Amino acid sequence: MATQNEELTAEGQRLSEQFHKVREEVQKVIVGQDGLLDRLLLGLLSRGHLLLEGLPGLAKTLAIKTLADALGVSFSRIQFTPDLLPADLVGTRIYMPAKGDFKTQKGPIFANLVLTDEINRAPAKVQSALLEAMQEHQVTIGPDTFKLDEPFFVMATQNPIEHEGTYPLPEAQVDRFFMRIQVSYPSFKDEKEIITRMTSGTPIKTKEVLSAQSILKAQSCVDEIYVSEHLKDY
Repeated sequence: MATQNEELTAEGQRLSEQFHKVREEVQKVIVGQDGLLDRLLLGLLSRGHLLLEGLPGLAKTLAIKTLADALGVSFSRIQFTPDLLPADLVGTRIYMPAKGDFKTQKGPIFANLVLTDEINRAPAKVQSALLEAMQEHQVTIGPDTFKLDEPFFVMATQNPIEHEGTYPLPEAQVDRFFMRIQVSYPSFKDEKEIITRMTSGTPIKTKEVLSAQSILKAQSCVDEIYVSEHLKDY
């Protein structure tokens, strides 16, 4: 009979192959940006939220949307603006005159993978509502508290050079993110490949490779990784 360690190794190998397939699917759409793709998957496996910084047009949003398609999880995109309210993010209670009662309308935060575009465009109250959900994996609407579906993964983007009409994240709130990733311009070779793909006239579709349950299993495998005493001391 196989030992528990052998079973864990076999399961880890199978999940590793699946994540390699996810990477291949995303690379059908995203040219280059290998470091970005590695960090997106690393954040997902480590249950950490990510903050992407880069100029407009560098495929930050497209990379996250394509990853969601390959993972086979629920996805929502929220465009942050200065007039956004916390209720627009987490949801609100709506009065139903026919029943004389309130109905809870859940917001777009209730998804496995949430993309918040231009997080520094929203005021502090909205940022706080998002960061609370990231930390607690739950949302309070009126008297009720709702657990968010697992896996729950937030990827936020911001433009580092735009300062007019923005609300910069305080350093303590930036620390809530597992990684802060700088997205750079593609190389000459990659830009040429982007032009080739864009002018081919053939839309590229991403296949669903993983499921929510597979992601949760992979996250559990990560928890089993041995950490030496020397690394803990460091």
